[in-house]
Amino acid sequence: MGNIRYISTLSILFFIPLILLLPACSVTGPSGLFGKRSPHEQYEQKLADAGLKQTALGRSWLQQAESSLEKPLLVSVPYKEAGYFAAEKPRAAALKFEAKRGEKIEISLQKKPASNFTIYVDLWEVKNKQNKKLLAYADTNAAPFSYDIEDEGTYLLRLQPELLVSGEYTLTISSGPSLAFPVQKGQIGSFWGADRDGGSRRHEGIDIFAKKRTPAIAAADGVISRVDENRLGGKVVFLRPQNKNFNLYYAHLDEQLVQDGQKVKVGDTIGLVGNTGNAIHTAPHLHFGIYTIGGAIDPINFVRPVDKKPSSITVPLTNIGKSLRTSGNETAFRESPGKSGGRLLQQLAQGTLVQVLAASASSYKVALPDGREGFISGATLAPISSPLRRMKIESEIALLDNPEAGAARKTSLTPGLTVDILGKFNDYYFISSENNNGWISVN
Repeated sequence: MGNIRYISTLSILFFIPLILLLPACSVTGPSGLFGKRSPHEQYEQKLADAGLKQTALGRSWLQQAESSLEKPLLVSVPYKEAGYFAAEKPRAAALKFEAKRGEKIEISLQKKPASNFTIYVDLWEVKNKQNKKLLAYADTNAAPFSYDIEDEGTYLLRLQPELLVSGEYTLTISSGPSLAFPVQKGQIGSFWGADRDGGSRRHEGIDIFAKKRTPAIAAADGVISRVDENRLGGKVVFLRPQNKNFNLYYAHLDEQLVQDGQKVKVGDTIGLVGNTGNAIHTAPHLHFGIYTIGGAIDPINFVRPVDKKPSSITVPLTNIGKSLRTSGNETAFRESPGKSGGRLLQQLAQGTLVQVLAASASSYKVALPDGREGFISGATLAPISSPLRRMKIESEIALLDNPEAGAARKTSLTPGLTVDILGKFNDYYFISSENNNGWISVN
């Protein structure tokens, strides 16, 4: 596909492996003037210190880091992809997904080779189109990491390897509740916003029904902020989770088993399910609520178990890193994986050449020759091992690196030469001739 090749001095090639050796880093908060720099930022600084930010190689790596965040591909969580990063061309990949407050996003990345191949993984929140906030990060020397979503909205995950290294990876993004389920054995029977008192008020929590005196447990590590009794909730307990800006509210308890100021761990029993307060005429249950400085919020995403797993990858992984071509007319090139995945970016003509970057479920993530990335159904792609057709060169023509005006000339093809057409893109053919591959203009 006319890969860009970079020429470096022997001294740069010798020095790069030394600057790539960054320490492993586990999950941490956002960077900033007073915060710890992420591994990605540390590596960028090492490039600068070595003078590599002014080289074509360094500039390309930094440009990829920025442009990937501006043009992420849309996925749905849970999500899984297997991919490959090639050493000869710096690249970064970014995925965009939606998340709700209370969810815990789990990110796992396996790599091959296991050593001497670092991929920097950064999680970002999209505040608006011009404002992105770095939330958490890890590299592949650290354990899988997670992040509790504090604001419903759009998030980005960026992957970028070090310079001049190649390797495979398998990424999994999943979600689940950020809090433990607050009843040892119970079932949610009433949800946020349901009518109460004949419609005069709304339910500010969820009701979890269980046998009387079933343990109500701490949904997080934290401190008991108040043990009290009131008319509506009966016997209640407030729990302040560690490092959180909200309180958990346990109501209608038959008995409270903690005291003000007591420290608790996840799973500790803080009371027993009952029907005290205004629940005296209902079945025993725990009213569970979450209160912030702005008032009550829906707790369902904080505690609802999620057992959905990402779809298995069914397309052949052997095609990752290879060039393929579309096998039919009007092949859908989409923003998201799946037959109807996300926004349609373009309908591709038969024979269009693409480079496979990663695989997800029944789709491939591919790059077009102009650099745009998207997803294509694996069933619509074919190998380029056999030519579309053969063509005889009628007059001298330039063999180009890329299918675009102004691309570098690799060589010239002489009249009378017969070439194999392996693929096409716009007004260019990708051809093979005498062990020389490249692009020629159709016009």
